[in-house]
Formats: sequence, C-alpha cells, structure tokens
Amino acid sequence: METLGEYSKLINPRLEEILADITPRSLYEASMHLISAGGKKIRPTLALLSCQAVGGEMEDAMNVATAIELIHTFSLIHDDIMDKDEMRRGQPSVHVLWGESMAILAGDILFSKAFESTLKTRIDETSYKRVKNAISTIIDSCVKICEGQALDISFEENFNIKEEEYLEMIYKKTAALISAATRSGAIMGGGTHEEIEALGEYGKLIGLAFQIHDDYLDIAGDEKTLGKPIGSDIAEGKMTILTVKTLEEASEQDREKLIGILEAKSQEGVNEAIEIFKKYETIEYAHRLAKEYTKRAKEKLKVLEESQAKKLLQEIADFIIERKH
Repeated sequence: METLGEYSKLINPRLEEILADITPRSLYEASMHLISAGGKKIRPTLALLSCQAVGGEMEDAMNVATAIELIHTFSLIHDDIMDKDEMRRGQPSVHVLWGESMAILAGDILFSKAFESTLKTRIDETSYKRVKNAISTIIDSCVKICEGQALDISFEENFNIKEEEYLEMIYKKTAALISAATRSGAIMGGGTHEEIEALGEYGKLIGLAFQIHDDYLDIAGDEKTLGKPIGSDIAEGKMTILTVKTLEEASEQDREKLIGILEAKSQEGVNEAIEIFKKYETIEYAHRLAKEYTKRAKEKLKVLEESQAKKLLQEIADFIIERKH
C-alpha cells in the first residue's frame, strides 16, 4: 500500500493536467469525480514498475501509465451505469450525481484523453515505435474490456456457464487492462521481446488472481473492511468463480437450490448459499486458484534482472491475494 501510495502521488498530477481543459464545468467535474475519490492506482503503478524493471526511466512510461488509469476510470463509469450501481469508492456513482447522459460523456472523454496522453510522450525515432506498440496494446485491451463486459451481461441468469468461459470473461473484463499496463510499461522502457512477453503474462495472471480474490472476499471477507454485506454477489444474482464451480459440481438438488437463491436476488438466501459452497469446498478452491495464478505470475518475472522494481512487482503479486478489500 505504501508503494501504491507513492506512485499515486506521481500519477495524480498527470491525471489532473490532462483533464484540466475539459469544458463545460459539469463535464469536467463528472470526469474528475472517481479520480478525486481515490483508488489504489494499481494499474498505472504496474506500468511504471514494468518500465523500470526492464531498465527504463519512469518518465518513459508516465503518459502511458496515465492513459491506463483513464481507461480504467472510463470503464468503471460505464460499468456503474450498466450495472445500476449507485456507489463507487465510497462516493455516489457519476451517473447518480450527474445523470446517465453526462456520465456516458464523462466516460467517453476519459477514453479519448487516454490516447491524447499516450501521444504526449516525447517522440523521436526510438520512442515513436514504442508509442505505436504501446497504443496497439492499449487498443487491444479496450476491445477486450468491451467483449468481457458483453460476456458478463450474457452470463446473467445463465446457470450453465463453464469455468473456462468464466475465466475468459474475467480475463477480458479485468485482466486484459492489467496485462496492457505491464506490457506497455515494458515496451516504453525498451524491454526485450522476452521481457515484454513475460511482463504481459505476469499482468494477465495477477489480473485473473485479482478478480478471483474479489469473488473469494465476497464470501470470506470482513463486512466492515469490505464496506458491504457478505454475499453481496449472491444477493445480486451475480455469477462468480464460486457459483460457477459449485453449479458444475453440485447434485441436482443442491444445484436447483442455489439457482433458486441466485434468481431470488435477496440477502436472505446468502447463508444457505454459503453452506452449499462449503459442502463442495468451492470457497477454498477459489482461494487456491488465486494463489496458483499469483505463483505463476511471479515465475514470469524470472527473466528480469534483479532490481527494486522487480522486487516491488513480486510484492504487488502477493498483495493482490492478501488484500482485505
């Protein structure tokens, strides 16, 4: 958290600078809302550390790191509209405060500003190629985010989803942008092909671990720390790694019971659902799976020379599955 805090202090002024010229004032305020509300800034931190880990200077990747955070924020604003979520980072969502139309525009302008940020990188013959490759990486992740969100929507009230389908969805919706952060950071730092590929895979694996750990915390976390009731995903009828795995393995009777709870979309059935998860040991399975992805992610870092940046990348991988919210 200390590392993330230090890197946030470097990223925040860049975010404010790139958004400063947005008019009218209402659009500026809507665009800045979630950025001002905080957030861990894991993605831009990973971009900067990946750049440093391959021998680059932090400034080489600063504009790309800013772009990654802008895209992440854009996706959150649009997600909240689609999911009808009224709170984000302890604050009312953008669409609650400014209305859906302004929120859509705020997301759109953040998306556009991401590419403006990347193109502000000092261009010479060497960096032009890197900027071009970084933009290609970022664009690919944006396409995947949309595909992942579409898959997520299609999974609603579909109780026949297989684990591999769920993993593909969370890769596209969550892990792809984290992978883009580490890959584009390594590109901007002048990493070798082997280093860029390794860091891209590291990002993908910790991204998968991140979402699976979120699914796990929804059941195994602490209500006060999470800031929401235990089993919120169940109460909202959401598909998680726990529900997908349990539905795959459960008896017909337990399967029907769990489907009934998910369809009811009520906090009342949460405890019964947790008992079904315990019966099929899917809570422990989710925890093990997140740990396995983290272990594999750290193994990808072996191609890098020893450095403080590499050490911090290893620590962030551990943090992903040790965090309490």
